Amino acid sequence: MSNSSRTAVVTGASSGIGAVYADRLAARGYDLILVARRADRLHALADKLSASHGIKTRVLVADLAKETDLADVEAVIRRDASVRVLVNNAGVARFSPFAASSVEDNASQIALNITALTRLAHAVLPGLVARNDGAIINVASVLAVHALPISSVYSATKAYVLQFSRGLQQELASTGVKVQAVLPAATATEIWSEEISGVPLSALEPSRVMSAEDLVDAALAGFDEGETVTWPSVGDEGLWTTFDAARAAIFAATQTGTPAARYTKA
Repeated sequence: MSNSSRTAVVTGASSGIGAVYADRLAARGYDLILVARRADRLHALADKLSASHGIKTRVLVADLAKETDLADVEAVIRRDASVRVLVNNAGVARFSPFAASSVEDNASQIALNITALTRLAHAVLPGLVARNDGAIINVASVLAVHALPISSVYSATKAYVLQFSRGLQQELASTGVKVQAVLPAATATEIWSEEISGVPLSALEPSRVMSAEDLVDAALAGFDEGETVTWPSVGDEGLWTTFDAARAAIFAATQTGTPAARYTKA
């Protein structure tokens, strides 16, 4: 995954996980299209990475939860034949009991975590398939397979990211296009604040929080190894193998066409 004539698109690139992905991909020789809301941070990062890695950078200042901004970004990446990698990193968490949450907060999570991610993948995929080369990296969360009393909507959006990624993987299995789902646990980013998620970083046990640098380096190591689903903080890979095998078994068990015996007792 290295070629100076190729471009990587990174969303949510102004800080945290996105900024680290941008740095690591630039170090691999990729030109960059950096997408985020904060123009000052994006331009500063673009200048830094251009100077340190000798690559070309473009900045797209956009709020991907807004239709017009999302459409603008779609148009740029759809017509750019140099794009080989899309890192769908932009996302938001609003942790709150569902009954106490606002419609606006829930809609913002769905718009960014699901709608924007899906539409950007849709915009870039035909070109990747035509060139039979490239990758889509979708940043999900460990909460894709677990829900908390305050994460019903967020967990649901990340479950979508995981299943969407796995469906694409099967669809693209015979092509040169790769799809990786990355499932971080708690990571030291700005999402952990009273203003954004409602949960400050100080409320988390420090030993359970990974740095953004470690997270991205682990995720890219998994990508290089050909992993389709990467759990950066899980040491025992057999846990995922067992989980996935159980998932496949329960799906297979549904294919009977008749109610289970326990539901038909006289």
